[in-house]
Parts: sequence; structure tokens; C-alpha cells
Amino acid sequence: MNERQDTKKGTHPMADQIAVLTDADERTLLTAAHGAVTLMAAANPGPISSVKAGMAAGMAMTTATGLTGQILSIKTKARDLDLGGKNTAEIADAVLSALTASVALLAAKAPGEVDNFRATITTITEAAMRSHRGEPLPAEAEMARKIREALV
Repeated sequence: MNERQDTKKGTHPMADQIAVLTDADERTLLTAAHGAVTLMAAANPGPISSVKAGMAAGMAMTTATGLTGQILSIKTKARDLDLGGKNTAEIADAVLSALTASVALLAAKAPGEVDNFRATITTITEAAMRSHRGEPLPAEAEMARKIREALV
């Protein structure tokens, strides 16, 4: 039995909250958060700076608490998530939609968790933008703006 099954069976203190979400709901939240990391790394050009941005954003994701933190702590492989494409524009379409869908499904199923999810995604974008010295690059700031708009 995997960690997720144990959690859903009631052995975890938040099991009842997690149980309100379907596997598809969880996949949507995971796609949204991991996709936000991917988009912020893509917005930071260059192999070293994009890795730094991705690592900073990924580490920020581990600070999530509550139901959002429980879902984001589910061990998942990148190949299990559909980020929607092979270029940034295609990935952005899928991820921004997943962000909006995540807010909507949390509002319907766990309304007290919406602000926590938004704060987690905001922390991810801010961490990526602070992964280098100086002001955020224009591409980073623009991607962060698009991500924030998707969280409405």
C-alpha cells in the first residue's frame, strides 16, 4: 500500500479532508503546482539560471501546509503529470488552466483551503524570481503575473 492509500484510509490526521478530493482532483492540484515550478524555470533563460529558479521554486513548494501541503507531498513522477506540451506556450495553456481549475475545485470541496493554495503558488513564483541577484527579469515577472491571474 502506498503513502497516499494509507492517508485516504484514515491513518493520517488530515485523512477526512484529503478524502474529499478525487484522484483526478489531486492530479489537477499536482499539475498546477509542479507546472508553476516548470513555468517559472522556463521564464528564466539559460541553463544555470533556469535550474536555480526551478530548484528555488521546488523548495518553496515543500513549505506548503494543510490540505495543499498534504496533496503536494504525494510522491509523483513528472511523467505522471500532463503538463500539456513540448514548448512553454503549450505548457502554460495546460498549467494556467490547472491553476484555475484547482482554485475552483478547492472552492467547491475544501473552501478553507483556497487561500492556502494561492499563497503556496505565490510563494513558488516569488522564490523563483529571487533565485538570482537583482530585480526579477521581465519574463519572470510576466509569467508570475499570468500565474497570479490564473488563481482568481
